Amino acid sequence: MSHHSQDTTDRNLSLIFLFAATLFTSASLMFVLQPLFGKILLPLLGGSPAVWNTCMVFYQSVLFLGYLYAHYLSTRYSQHRQILIHTAVILISFLALPLALPENTVPPTESNPTFWLLWTLFLAIGLPFFVVSTTAPLIQKWFAHVGHHTSHDPYYLYAASNTGSLIALLSYPFLLEPNIGLANQKSYWGGGYLLLCLLIAGCAFALWKNRQANERQEDIDAVADENNLSLTTKLHWLALAFVPSSLLLGLTNFISTDIASVPLLWIIPLTLYLLSFVIVFSKWNDKIHPLMVKLQPLFLLPFIAYAFINPADLPYWAYLILHLTALFFAVKVCHGELAKLRPHTRHLTTFYLIMSFAGMLGGMFNTFVAPFVFNAVYEYPIMIVAALLLRPGLKPSLNAGLALQVIAPALLVIAGLVLHAAVDDLLQYFDAIVISLIGLTLLTFLLRTRPVGFALTTGAIIFLALGVHGLSSHTLYQERTFFGVLAVRDAVLTDEQGKPEHYHELFHGTTKHGAQRLAANLSQIPLTYYSRPGPMGQLFKEYGNSDQNWNIGVVGLGAGALACYAKDQQNWTLYEIDPLVVDIAGYPAYFTYLSQCARNAVMRVGDARLSLEKEPDQHFYFLIMDAFSSDSVPTHLLTKEALELYFKKLKPGGILAFHMTNRHLSLKKVLSINAEALHLAALIQEFKPQQDIPLVVATDWVVMAKQAETLEPLRLSRLGNWQKMPLYFDMKPWTDDFTNIVSIWK
Repeated sequence: MSHHSQDTTDRNLSLIFLFAATLFTSASLMFVLQPLFGKILLPLLGGSPAVWNTCMVFYQSVLFLGYLYAHYLSTRYSQHRQILIHTAVILISFLALPLALPENTVPPTESNPTFWLLWTLFLAIGLPFFVVSTTAPLIQKWFAHVGHHTSHDPYYLYAASNTGSLIALLSYPFLLEPNIGLANQKSYWGGGYLLLCLLIAGCAFALWKNRQANERQEDIDAVADENNLSLTTKLHWLALAFVPSSLLLGLTNFISTDIASVPLLWIIPLTLYLLSFVIVFSKWNDKIHPLMVKLQPLFLLPFIAYAFINPADLPYWAYLILHLTALFFAVKVCHGELAKLRPHTRHLTTFYLIMSFAGMLGGMFNTFVAPFVFNAVYEYPIMIVAALLLRPGLKPSLNAGLALQVIAPALLVIAGLVLHAAVDDLLQYFDAIVISLIGLTLLTFLLRTRPVGFALTTGAIIFLALGVHGLSSHTLYQERTFFGVLAVRDAVLTDEQGKPEHYHELFHGTTKHGAQRLAANLSQIPLTYYSRPGPMGQLFKEYGNSDQNWNIGVVGLGAGALACYAKDQQNWTLYEIDPLVVDIAGYPAYFTYLSQCARNAVMRVGDARLSLEKEPDQHFYFLIMDAFSSDSVPTHLLTKEALELYFKKLKPGGILAFHMTNRHLSLKKVLSINAEALHLAALIQEFKPQQDIPLVVATDWVVMAKQAETLEPLRLSRLGNWQKMPLYFDMKPWTDDFTNIVSIWK
């Protein structure tokens, strides 16, 4: 790339600081607003990777509109007119402040809430987010005209923008959220937005003061020179930005679905994504980029072998490192190529416009296309292959070598499909297949300088590996919804007589949400977290003489095991946010808990907190909160206001139970502090089976009541080790205004 040098003597560093500060502030506001408003939405939709991905589509779409506006404004109007128009747009955006949800907004419960979420985001934050989105290309374009000695290549300012994004992203969960309540966050964001507007005004003044006499001629030259950008160049830019965007969202979904549903895990892939932009638009990229291109194929060998072909018995963080490193290589190579191909400043806004459009397309593909086309997160491995296709050295001209690079991987896939059709029990050759695929992976290294053959052969290996592991998991049913990937699997245990016995399991991603034995005499026995020897069995047994006519509410359905504690005179209401869970639990071919034990139970679909609001006060004797067995925690169900709502719906002597089993978070800490703040009695049992009983697992439960006397029979019983909740003094109570995930990491 070559840039025309400009005859200028202005070397004032204050101009760089002003424009860099504006870009830094803009990006910081953008990346603080995203988690901030996601937290505002949490009480309405609960926690789900799809909520984050849908919000990302909105942000990317508005970002594209902001870039389109900046492109149109800077290429169609004089600098004087640009300043006047942008001032008017900023003034209009103040109508959306302060930040808040539209009044009386409630998501749909019977249909996919994606479009409702997009419309709500548009009404609440569309205008200010649009102004923030225009800043990066518009301010860089203005800098190109202020007469500074670096104005001929303002792309380095993009590093300031991405640094602001990176700092804001990491500051929110570790600095802002633990110390500032939601109401103050909204106020401070409004103050930051005002500061941004003042900085933009400073940039506009610098442009006004230094605008060049040949401005009109430059605009004419820019329009004439637009024809120098070929369609091939624009499509190459598009692909280099689209694939990393889709890969980012695909990996975010994949690691929360197939590796571990760890809170705040989505921050790490996004951090690496932004870091790649900081590096590629810096002065170090010319040295770093060739090194990354050379190292990527070398790292790909263990990545494919351990992440897809033969996952060893490694802790989740080891898998996480493999996938995150592969992501960084992929996006760094793509973004490095993008930075190498950046055009002259007269095409700056066109370049950023195509980048933002590609980002929007990537988000839309992952949110609107992939969930309806795939029943698992297959867009992730597809984008791994696409990223390899974009490695430098691609020569798409038709010749015998290119044809062989396409035909050989296709034959490999066909051979795998034929083998699957011809062999009845393919899994008996599992080890041989794995060794063969690893050998093929080593051979791909020889194709590293041929992007088509390298990418397609890698894709064929991943496809075959996923197929083999799909067979080994004995999946009976798998489907993907707005709330994640649900799977019903057939598994085998050794029964009391030492014979193999089949049973069914329900998985949400990697987290088991229930299991049921299939034999007629065993199918009504609650298992896993709800077993009769465990806390739930103890509680129902202790209060068995007084619970004949209880109204019981259960939040979180799973496979429906808790329903087998129901008695004929009781009235049970089951709350579940995902309609597909209701369908699976109610389908007798998979699970029969509901059909056998709770034929008259009332089902409510939607967020539990919103559904409970509609119930009569003092309606329940017993309320069970079972929305926490997954490691993705709906924090809005744990706040002080949520507890007040639950006890408002409980009768004076009612009992509230919380399922607290979690691999990563100490949820008992939150409940203990809130119980103390509300003067509630609370007991906890961290249950561990004393003997090896099939499908009876360790599980943690907390029970609460307004009076200690209500829970005293349970505490004094010899059914389990119920203890008073420990006291904590190192954290504020969680409220709708304040939560702090970081403080409860185990």
